[in-house]
Amino acid sequence: MTPRTEPLVIVGGGQSGLAAARAALTAGLRPVVLHAGTEPVGSWPDYYDSLTLFSPARYSALPGLDFGGDPERYPSRAEVVAYLRRYAAGLDADIRTGVRVAAVLPRPDGGYLLRTDAGDELAAAGIVAASGSFGNPHRPVLPRQDRYAGELRHVADYRRPEPYAGRRVVVVGAGNSAVQVGHELAAYADVTLATRAPVRFLPQRIRGRDLHHWLRVTGADLLPGPVLARLVRHAAVLDTGVYRDAIAAGAPARREMFTAFTDDGVIWRDGTAERVDAVLFATGYRPHLAYLAPLGTLDDGLPRQRGGISTTHPGLGYLGLEFQRSFSSNTLRGVGRDAAYVLAAVAAHVSGRSRRRPAPPRTAVGGRP
Repeated sequence: MTPRTEPLVIVGGGQSGLAAARAALTAGLRPVVLHAGTEPVGSWPDYYDSLTLFSPARYSALPGLDFGGDPERYPSRAEVVAYLRRYAAGLDADIRTGVRVAAVLPRPDGGYLLRTDAGDELAAAGIVAASGSFGNPHRPVLPRQDRYAGELRHVADYRRPEPYAGRRVVVVGAGNSAVQVGHELAAYADVTLATRAPVRFLPQRIRGRDLHHWLRVTGADLLPGPVLARLVRHAAVLDTGVYRDAIAAGAPARREMFTAFTDDGVIWRDGTAERVDAVLFATGYRPHLAYLAPLGTLDDGLPRQRGGISTTHPGLGYLGLEFQRSFSSNTLRGVGRDAAYVLAAVAAHVSGRSRRRPAPPRTAVGGRP
């Protein structure tokens, strides 16, 4: 094989894309990063205002740049944005903002052709899809949902609690975001957390240390997805005790998931109909990869991949997938390990070195607020 002259293109300029760019530079490549936003900080500016990292600054940095400041603090959304700005500024990479990739197509002679929503085209020897999931929030469809005339939105569109003051609100979900937003709203509105099962909590601190210290020293942070699936049956909310106590006190109240919508509210499982002003879905996200559909590498929106390396197209890699290679894959602290692993394979293809597709590790050898 001979080296290709087209660049490696990284789609997405958030934490995964920036980690990919650094790993590409380390591998001797000159990556081009295409980011749809106005600056390479991912979707962090679009999260709700009060969001903080679930891990301390000590455990929340990308490779090559510490967060700085008190290592035990939990950085705010604004701090993460500022950190990613610094990180991008320190990379000697071609980062192009305001460029949204609309489609990726295979080229007859190998490689890929990227088309933007502005109609521009760019040839690439390899691609790393690092576009995250914030652009693809999961919105369940419930009976008579289309008849509901109240406010219905995903937590991706929620910013702050003040607009909900004095209103009746239902938050759907049992994860960290659902509980955080429900707790925040409860100071302003009448809020119920609607879940299919009781909320499960995980202590934020154990024996005086943050949970992430124990994840690091025990190696649990590097456990691969299949192992985690056997060990962890249900999602849990990280908590110092504040959220558990608040839900026990009814602020917010917790109730079993409603069964259907009405014109102006919901029907609870016991058959009771209630008027509700707003329903917020905190029901997670799915990989934002629709631009890869022309390649035929997606199954129901999910990529066919192993450890972040495509099983259908050489020179195609993924970053930022939930449990891609470990518990910490889709996090600031873990994506760097995944980036080094994926870029080693993609760089081998781009530079023309033949190499067998690496198998996933039997045990974790490297790595979602």
